[in-house]
Formats: sequence, structure tokens, C-alpha cells
Amino acid sequence: MATGFEPGSFSWLTGIEDTCVYPAAHYGMPPLDEFALTGHDERWRDDLRWARDLGCTGIRYGAAWPRTHVAPGRFDWGWLDQRLAFAQDIGLTVIADLVHYGTPTWLDRSFADPRYPDAVAEFAGVFAARYRGVVDAITPLNEPVTTASFAGLRGVWPPALTGWNGWTTVTTQLALGMNRSIAAIRAANPDATVVHVEASALYETAGSAGDAEALTEHRELLERIAVLPTELLLGRVRAEGELGAWLLAHGADPAALDELAARPASIDILGINYYPDLTPRVLHLVGDEVQQQAVNRGAEGLESVLRDAEARWGLPMMVTETSIEGTEEVRAAWVDASTAAVGRLREGGMDLRGYTWWPLVDFVDWSWAVGGRNVEEFAVDASVIAERTEANGRVTPYLRRMGLARLEEEEDGSLVRRPDASASAFANRAVGTGVTP
Repeated sequence: MATGFEPGSFSWLTGIEDTCVYPAAHYGMPPLDEFALTGHDERWRDDLRWARDLGCTGIRYGAAWPRTHVAPGRFDWGWLDQRLAFAQDIGLTVIADLVHYGTPTWLDRSFADPRYPDAVAEFAGVFAARYRGVVDAITPLNEPVTTASFAGLRGVWPPALTGWNGWTTVTTQLALGMNRSIAAIRAANPDATVVHVEASALYETAGSAGDAEALTEHRELLERIAVLPTELLLGRVRAEGELGAWLLAHGADPAALDELAARPASIDILGINYYPDLTPRVLHLVGDEVQQQAVNRGAEGLESVLRDAEARWGLPMMVTETSIEGTEEVRAAWVDASTAAVGRLREGGMDLRGYTWWPLVDFVDWSWAVGGRNVEEFAVDASVIAERTEANGRVTPYLRRMGLARLEEEEDGSLVRRPDASASAFANRAVGTGVTP
């Protein structure tokens, strides 16, 4: 079945923020479920219709693995059956997001659980078989490098590991899970399009000449880390190579590296996530510690990460997430600047098959699940953290203003959608200019 992402095609997409982290009880963290927090569970029909009316022909949509895979071999598909059928009926092609940062609670150690790779592959295979012909485009796992950072390096999400050994444990598990999931998807649905979605990275250094060596070394490490999950998935990491040696030195299982190298996965489209005010980072040395500062590098940064990905992997690509936080004028301007950049790259011959504004509506900051504590890798204004900490049950202080519709919290806690100038700018591009940006 054609998905609309074939060679020469171009699709306009959006997505519903679908972070779904259901920690087992011993992690002491409440569920972080954006479908519930943003009111999408109540308004999903309206949200999907509005995406269609904006000119989207496709949507990235979460399968909420923690919700759906209730026990080994047991699934609750009812809620998803309704939504995926409805999306198909109104003309939206779904890219199913199988895993978005969380695992079922019965995996006691989450991504570090030895059962994880086979468990997620079981879910992927059953999903692909059940929805063949309804959903034929599938992302096995969203942003492995971000997942490994939050779950393996900095201890924010389960399994709450820390340090580079923790990062390596989670990353090798993620790669095995994606590898086995892709095999299961292709066995269940040979016509499936696998869209591998990863966060992009863009680093630069700033500081005195005396800091240059330390900063350069750290930047090079972060740049290697940013591509490692995809390199592992594609079977391009050997135990005897530089990246393999680094992983082994940080506790990687040699058998896992051998499996990934022996059976490389194939992906059909490489999804690139880029945020102009979050992706680019400047590295500073403060004492002996390297700190990151987010900076805005605009459309130049977007073009840079896409060109780098094309040069490294030579795969068809899609912008699977982009947006910017701020006023509606700021977001409308980024619609215009980012789509113009995509248009220039396509005119230059780059095989770009889609553009995705993420998310459709504002979402709740991930710090909500940890009582307002900053969970970003870079500094956040102290007044923002204070406001979130004193939220008293409201979600307004946690709302990230990145959607095409602003969420407004009513007295009863419900969230109303208010489309603004960014929605108009997106619709003008998607509807007014036809197939290509």
C-alpha cells in the first residue's frame, strides 16, 4: 500500500505530543502521559479533524506502548482501533510512533530490563499485523538519543541510570529493540515503511584559548554520541572499531554489538527532529564542568543538520519535528523560514519527503512529573522553575507554547484550543502552495 512517502512525493504533517512514560511503582514518579495531560483523550476527533483541515495529509501519532501492552502477550487495542480508523477515514496517513520514551510497567527495569528487546519486538510485530492497510508507516522508537539521555545518562526517567555506563546500557538495549522490532514489522507487513526518527545535534564551543582543548574534546564526544544509536541500528559499529571500543569500555555487552553488526536493520526514511532554539548548543567551561547553553541558529541550523545527515547516511529524509517556543508571531515566522529552507534543499536535489510541525497543540513540560524540577540539559530561568513548583494543580505554568494552537486552561481544568497566526502560516504553506514547500 502506498503511504504517500514514496520517491518524489512530499507530505505536510503534524503530530500530537505523545510522550508516554508509565513508571513502575518503585520509581516514585507519576505517569507522564501527554494524551491525558493535554486533553487529547477527550478531544481526539476534533484534533485529528483540525490537522486535516490545516492541509496535513499525514500525522505522527503515538501507539502508547505503556498503555496498550498490558502484560506479556496481552494488549488493549480498543482505544487505538477507534483513533487509527478515524484518521484513515478522514484522509490522514498515520506514522505510528510505537515507543515515545516509556515502557510498560511490567518491565521492572524499563529499558534496562533483559526482556525489553523481545517485548518491544512482540508489540511491533502484533501492531504491524493488526493495522496492516490502516497504518503502513511505523517509527519503532522516537529519538533514541534523547531517550538514552533522560533514562540512561541523567536519571530523569526509568530506569533512572546515570553516567556514560548508564547511557551505554540503555542505548545498546534500544538498538537491539529497534533492530528486532524492524524485523518483526517487516515479517508482519512486508509493505511497511519504517521511519527512523532521531533528534539532531548541533554543537559549537565558546571560551578562552585555554579552554579550547577540553571543549573540543567534549564537543567531539557529544557529536559521536548523537549518531551512535543510528550507527548501531544500521550495523556500522564494530567491537574492534573506535566507537565499539568506547561502548565496551563503558559496559556494553559484546554479544549485543555482535548481533547488531551481523544483522543490520534497514530503514526507509530517516526522520530528523530540529528545534531552532533548542537543538543548537554552545559549550562553555565553568570550572572543570562543561555546560551547555541553547542558542537560536534558525534556518541555517536546520539546513546544516539535514546536509550532515544526508552526507553521513545517504537516506531519504523527512523533517519529523520542528517548531519554536514563543509568541504566535515568532512561531509563524519559523513556519515560513523553516519551510523555505526545506524548499531550497529540495530544489538542490535533497530527497526530503515531508515536513512536520510538532506539536499540533501546546504540550505540558516534562518537569510536571518531577514537581517542577528542571529536566533539561541546559539552564532554565529560575523564575520559570519557581512558577512551575508553585503551580497548585494547574498545568498552565508547565505549558510549552510550541503548538499551532495555544492551550488555554479553564476554571475547571479543561484545556481549550486557540489556533493563532502560526496555524494560518502553516495552512497557507500546506494548502496554498500545493505539494512542495
